[in-house]
Amino acid sequence: MWRRNFLVWRKLAMPSMLGNLADPMIYLFGLGYGLGSLLPQVDGVSYIAFLATGTICASTMNAASFETLYSGFSRMHVQRSWEAIMNAPVSLDDVVAGECLWAATKASLAGAAILLVVILLGLANGPLALLTLPVIFLTGLCFAALGLIMTALAPSYDFFMYYFTLFITPMVLLCGVFFPIEQLPPLVQAIANWLPLSHAVQLVRPLVFGELPASPLLHIGALLLTTAAAFWLALTLARRRLLK
Repeated sequence: MWRRNFLVWRKLAMPSMLGNLADPMIYLFGLGYGLGSLLPQVDGVSYIAFLATGTICASTMNAASFETLYSGFSRMHVQRSWEAIMNAPVSLDDVVAGECLWAATKASLAGAAILLVVILLGLANGPLALLTLPVIFLTGLCFAALGLIMTALAPSYDFFMYYFTLFITPMVLLCGVFFPIEQLPPLVQAIANWLPLSHAVQLVRPLVFGELPASPLLHIGALLLTTAAAFWLALTLARRRLLK
């Protein structure tokens, strides 16, 4: 399943990568240099450096979400590729796992591309920045599994707007991408700290700046637990939809 998706994507790899890079780079340079020139340092670093680390995580999240939602829904419901593949000795579990792994891989490419830009701009500090690569993959895997839940539930493409409006966009605003979580009211901070994007940001940001994250096992465990729970639920819902 992973290989099939890769071979299809390879034909349009360059436009796909540029599409994944365009939006986060606009935010990075527009807000980083534009708004950043009006702001003092944030958490001891320039605002563009602060924003860049959050953009790595947000870009990974968005790439995984778009792949499992729109592309995954097309393969499952419109093209019926999932059903066609299951005519071979391949189970639904294999198909869903392949979709999840592929989305995580594609999201990792998007996140790694932003990381490369951050390094070229001189915003990273030391070799610890390379340790963000496995965190980027784990983040992509987590949001791929979450996205597959919506894919299994969705009656049409329009359904995904609720997911982005009520879940993805609030996380971008609350989870430390644009400003420190500590700026939020205590209750909102408590909610934000439970969201998976917060755990990704709290792992990636220190590593890019050459520091070890605080409580890394907590954040990694939270992402792994969210991934496992979301994948189980996505698989359960996909079975109900396709094997009933």
